[in-house]
Amino acid sequence: MSNTCIPFSLNASLERFTKAVSMIPGGVNSPVRAFKSVGGTPVFLKRAKGSRFWDIDGNEYIDFCQSWGPLVLGHADERVVAAVREAACNGLSFGACHEGEIQMAELILSAMRDFNCVRLVNSGTEAVMTALRLARGATSRDLIVKFEGGYHGHSDSMLVKAGSGLVTFGEADSSGIPSKIANQTIVTAFDDEDRVADIFKQYGSRIAAVIIEPLPANNGLLVQRRDFLQYLREITQVNGSLLIFDEVISGFRFNFGGYYQMIDVIPDLVTLGKVIGGGMPVGAIAGSREIMKNLAPEGSVYQAGTLSGNPVSLAAGIETLKILSDGSIHKKLENLGRKFASLLEGANITSLRFERVGSIFWLHLDEGELPKKPAEISRAAMERYKTLYWPLLEKGFYLPPSPYEVMFLSASHNEEELTKFADALINKMQN
Repeated sequence: MSNTCIPFSLNASLERFTKAVSMIPGGVNSPVRAFKSVGGTPVFLKRAKGSRFWDIDGNEYIDFCQSWGPLVLGHADERVVAAVREAACNGLSFGACHEGEIQMAELILSAMRDFNCVRLVNSGTEAVMTALRLARGATSRDLIVKFEGGYHGHSDSMLVKAGSGLVTFGEADSSGIPSKIANQTIVTAFDDEDRVADIFKQYGSRIAAVIIEPLPANNGLLVQRRDFLQYLREITQVNGSLLIFDEVISGFRFNFGGYYQMIDVIPDLVTLGKVIGGGMPVGAIAGSREIMKNLAPEGSVYQAGTLSGNPVSLAAGIETLKILSDGSIHKKLENLGRKFASLLEGANITSLRFERVGSIFWLHLDEGELPKKPAEISRAAMERYKTLYWPLLEKGFYLPPSPYEVMFLSASHNEEELTKFADALINKMQN
């Protein structure tokens, strides 16, 4: 196994990865960590604090991945760590009711006043899986509509892609998914009211729900028109279907609440994760009592989890949400995002294109309009990102190891770090 493209010492990481491959499929426990999209082999980390972490070879990095979004306060925030320690001393898991569950529910519902009921689960994937089952149970319908390039976790019915043609039933992206399950999902294109209208004209009486990230951020940052999202709200209401907003990434990232509130489009259900766990595994589904009462034990839609509402995980999430509640952190993040954008715009490099919403950034390193659909993401932009990745890593900037993934700023980043990163990126693109 070779790391010939790596220009600095990662010998210990390479050694650990070689060992990991012998015991773990691909050497990783989540595929993007394998660095397949940028070449080479993974960096193995040892510790993290604030905006930075250190690998087992002793290299220090400014981290623009931040655990893929949960760490809105940065790594190992002292207040969050203290809350976790206190909770852990009182028991790692109860598998029973505790007051932290009520505190978390109160915090989420106080921020999202359009809803009055919430169910806590263990991850974003589990939140989506539960929301889809709930939608089918509440409507007594079988079909789900999703959008090509929208990622909603790895549950069977969501790992589908579109084929050719105007409207396509799901074709599994992964082996191990029976066609009968994939065919319960209809896949269509973002930003196309006509295609959505055709789907509802043909299948409207069978559609339980439409699910979409209101801000798609798993396959580039594909900002959608508010009018398109409002159209989805209207057509689902007319047809008796539910609208599910997947806010696992966007929830509590830009404000104390949901992205849906910023665009004033209210769905029937919202799925949450990442930020509400403060770095620990937590997911949630929020909705109206009328819909949520269909969940067991009140209703017939079954969902359960031994570690749902885990006291240690909730301690991290509760402390994080309390810190976010006054809005000052989100204001700081927006200012940092604007600063970073101004630095890149000031370079006046035509191929240095990027999309930004608040503290989320995505580099699309090519000329022309920014993509709104996956098919519009250029091959040149992807190749340019790969070329830049390792030189920037060597200089101490850790970016997501895939050109399709977004970057996250945290409250622990500062303007000096952003200036250093912008200077390094601009210099590499100019030379």
